[in-house]
Amino acid sequence: MKYLLSLNKYIFRYKATLFLGILFIILSNVFRILQPQAIRNALDIIIDEINKPNATLDSNLLGNTLMKFGLLILSYAIMMGIFMYFMRQTIIVMSRKVEYDLRKDIFNHYLTLDQNFYKANKTGDLMSRITEDVNKVRVYLGPVILYGINLVALFVVVIITMLKVNFWFSIYTLAPLPILSLIIYYVSNKINKSSERIQQQLAKLTHLSQEAFSGIRVLKSADANENFSIAFNTNAEQQKKLALKLSQIDALFFPSMFFMIGLSTLITLYIGGLHVFKGQVTAGNIAEFVIYTNMLTWPVSAIGWCASMIQQAEASQKRIDEFLKIQPTFTSGETIIDTSKVEIEFENVSYKYPNNENFALQNINVKISKNEKIGIVGTTGSGKTTFIELLIRSFDPTNGQIKINGINIKEYQHKSLREFFSLSPQDVFLFSDTIEENLLISNPNSSEEMLIKASKKAQLHEEIIKIPEKYQAIIGERGISLSGGQKQRLSLARSFLKTSPVLLLDDSLSALDSITEENIMTGLRNDLSQTLVLITHRIEQTKNLDKIFVFHNSKIEAVGTFQELLDSNLYFQKLYQKNNS
Repeated sequence: MKYLLSLNKYIFRYKATLFLGILFIILSNVFRILQPQAIRNALDIIIDEINKPNATLDSNLLGNTLMKFGLLILSYAIMMGIFMYFMRQTIIVMSRKVEYDLRKDIFNHYLTLDQNFYKANKTGDLMSRITEDVNKVRVYLGPVILYGINLVALFVVVIITMLKVNFWFSIYTLAPLPILSLIIYYVSNKINKSSERIQQQLAKLTHLSQEAFSGIRVLKSADANENFSIAFNTNAEQQKKLALKLSQIDALFFPSMFFMIGLSTLITLYIGGLHVFKGQVTAGNIAEFVIYTNMLTWPVSAIGWCASMIQQAEASQKRIDEFLKIQPTFTSGETIIDTSKVEIEFENVSYKYPNNENFALQNINVKISKNEKIGIVGTTGSGKTTFIELLIRSFDPTNGQIKINGINIKEYQHKSLREFFSLSPQDVFLFSDTIEENLLISNPNSSEEMLIKASKKAQLHEEIIKIPEKYQAIIGERGISLSGGQKQRLSLARSFLKTSPVLLLDDSLSALDSITEENIMTGLRNDLSQTLVLITHRIEQTKNLDKIFVFHNSKIEAVGTFQELLDSNLYFQKLYQKNNS
């Protein structure tokens, strides 16, 4: 259970609720123990009356006596039920609160990790750990702790009560239980190994399903349904085999436990009969002990289930801890950016992606000033997007440094750096929500007027108002109800809504027709009060920009205005001619 120790900080947070739950468990078991004692007393009184010499049974007296004991047992049962209700309302509620805290901490930790983490891990695995694994841990924190404490409390109370009656009688009755504990110890180790393999396989299934559903249009258009179905069935078959193996192991518990409980009952009747014959215990004690033995049936049976759940929770918590221990490859600074100034400088910046021998960028030395309109052009793979990723600090440079207002960006707070830039990425991602909510992601406090203004700037407002629900229209998962151009313009409007000092557009007009593109570019040139960095494959878009960076083979080939480059740079001339051919 060493991996479950990391949950102690959550349990300690709700220690008062846990202690109260333990008190309720003890009280419920006290009233549970009083019931067989009342039955013992009633049975002994009846047998004593029957065994009196020359005694005549008074049916009224006998009826009143049984009624008194019946009401007493009923009152004990009611009190036990009340405390059982409260013990669930404390411990189970505590487990739900810890589940919420743990899930929140995992999600928040995911958000702190950089892109290298997400490139190295599959989405399905991330989802599995925050859903299935957390649920396994929650079962341990709730029902397992509840049944475990209940088992301990019941055993303590029952065994003390039994020992007070007759020591050796109690020893014989409880003799099969140590054998049961050995069985549990043996089987639980096998459960632990099987549980971890099952969780790993489940993560594969989750990832495969998530990819299939997200790329369903690609699957159908490529007629690849059968291939994915075969892959899913293969993994599902492996999951089934692992689950069946675990079920076979679990199946050993209950027959073993019920056999041992039955053996305890048999021993109780046999040894108890001998002790009654010797006058060491009463017939009521035998009935009492049989009830105690059967009273322990469910708690002892729950040992197997609890052991199984503990092992599964440990396997799940181990997987959760693996991710929680991962730290971002770079940390946040303490400085806040002065947004009144915009002076960006790359000094000998080079970058190499992990597990890649070639540099994505080499020896970049450029400056960008406030309100400048910068164009970035070059062939695919020349390093244009990497330039943007380094600027917003998705990665840190392998060599060199990037400065904003004369300060290395590593010294700035992550939040301040993110607020300094507004990005419309090359790979548009939209959430399965309304148009309005997708826009508000970049600036949650925007007014309706600001939403409309940003949408008009992206040439999207006129199309939105033609939809019956207008800005409240649900666009479906990843914006499936929108065309490629509408998705791109919605992403553009989202970036326009975020009034950051620097606007970054990474090939954000590629899906637009020439008229819409020109209208947006005219707005950017005439109305934009921000610094603009525009990555584009359409050279025409850079004609009226202040400066153009020409990327080639991971380096900056040339810097200048459109006309300067057209007049003096052969590579730019080739790009322009190819673009217009």
